[in-house]
Amino acid sequence: MPDPEPLAIEDFAREVRRLVAADAPAPEIERFLAGTRIERTSLDRFVRFEEGRYTRHLVLKTPEVEVLVLCWRRGARAPIHGHEGERCWARVERGRLRFRSYRELSRDPLQLEPLGAVEGGPGHVDGPADIHAVDNAAELGEDAVTVHVYSRPYDECDIYDPERGVVQRVRLRYDSMP
Repeated sequence: MPDPEPLAIEDFAREVRRLVAADAPAPEIERFLAGTRIERTSLDRFVRFEEGRYTRHLVLKTPEVEVLVLCWRRGARAPIHGHEGERCWARVERGRLRFRSYRELSRDPLQLEPLGAVEGGPGHVDGPADIHAVDNAAELGEDAVTVHVYSRPYDECDIYDPERGVVQRVRLRYDSMP
């Protein structure tokens, strides 16, 4: 049986919204994310890189779900951060990323337990994540693009800095919105 046709990112986002609205269990959402290809050219209008950091481009946001395209220059990273108890997934569309997961053992003093790391290329789905860090290390070789799905979007998150022993609340922003 031939592979299904890839979906435009807007159609992909609408299907994610339908699954979340139907309260689909996490494994069903994961199957959709892993098994559905996104039409490469439909991502092009969201692909914009900046040196030294990743960029966040909004595709769809409702009270129940948010779909973003993130663009990672070589060397860009997201520090250890939490996801406020929501379900979230990242799917690699281009390039390779490293995902490191953690469990918070204590905030005072701050103690995080590393749970492991995985590298993933196109088609790799990471999540649902609770506390993790993501990086496009220079040795991974190229810029990367990911599609992120957040079930129960949030506008702020905790950033964990184990070296300084602090947790800082930060406001999130978009680099572009429809």
